[in-house]
Amino acid sequence: MFAYVYTFLTALAVTFFLTPLVKRLAVYVGAMDRPDARKVHHGLVPRLGGLAIYIGFVVSVVATVGLSYEMIGVLSGATVLVVVGILDDIYSLPAKVKLLGQILAAAVLVVLFNVGIEWINVPYVGIVEFPLFISVPLTIFWVIGFVNTVNLIDGLDGLAAGIATIVSITVALLAFQMGEWVSAAAMVAMSGACLAFLQYNFNPARIFMGDTGSMFLGYIIAAVAVIGTMKTAAVAVLAVPLLALAVPILDTLMAIVRRKHAGVPIFSPDKNHLHHRLLAKGLSQKQVVLLMYAMTAFFSCLALLLIHVNWWAACIVMVPVILVFLWWAKKLGVMQEVMEPPSQLDKEKENK
Repeated sequence: MFAYVYTFLTALAVTFFLTPLVKRLAVYVGAMDRPDARKVHHGLVPRLGGLAIYIGFVVSVVATVGLSYEMIGVLSGATVLVVVGILDDIYSLPAKVKLLGQILAAAVLVVLFNVGIEWINVPYVGIVEFPLFISVPLTIFWVIGFVNTVNLIDGLDGLAAGIATIVSITVALLAFQMGEWVSAAAMVAMSGACLAFLQYNFNPARIFMGDTGSMFLGYIIAAVAVIGTMKTAAVAVLAVPLLALAVPILDTLMAIVRRKHAGVPIFSPDKNHLHHRLLAKGLSQKQVVLLMYAMTAFFSCLALLLIHVNWWAACIVMVPVILVFLWWAKKLGVMQEVMEPPSQLDKEKENK
């Protein structure tokens, strides 16, 4: 248990003390987030804060977990993604360029280090092995999906960092139950880094994590889950992070459907995510963020409980819960497309 505490405190301390320095760096290099029609903050706010989270995580993992072959792969892919995030935070890369960077980062993990979803234990079916031509694209899609899910919810002060903290603790508890020390410790390090960053990022935020941070958080959660499938074929390894992130995942899926129906590019930004609609209903930023934390904690606890029951019982519980959530989100207006002002749309098109 002391090892976990040491891992947590190392990530916490490094990120906490580095964040003010990264803030100064962000101002120096011009990595500033400017308010516009689809953002809720006012005034210039430094971004690039994810660099402090990344360094705190890496230092903690290297110092406490060590560098196994799989962990070197995880950190290598993460470094590629962080470089892409830094460039985006400074220069605002087009969406297609960011996507290529995400694919490259995932490919480093999957192709160069052979870390992939190779088999899974499907209830009532047994072990299902995936051939290479399925395993590689499946794992890359898995990683990119998590990267963009966390990236898309980073719209309010402290939202992405807090949700990542809750999910990290959830996955750490699962890994601890399964006896996976490396996965558990990595998630503990992630929670420590995120909590330290929240001291500067909670409303009113003094610094944003930027795409450097949000993409990194999604990548680590996805990669650790993949490592878990290599150690055990239990479906819970993939199911728990999926259910823990049910709120942002469903929000992302609704955004895709919403944009396809409106005939706009999937990666086009809008102001119609769940947290935007809650703000429109009169809640403050802090209230929305705390509500999103509560929903994430609810789904996380539910995920940890349902892995101990049979498959049918889990479905009987989860399906109605998800349907109620989707009904509630639709009532809020999440499925109603909100178009950007013409000037903003033109700017987005120029970036494509």
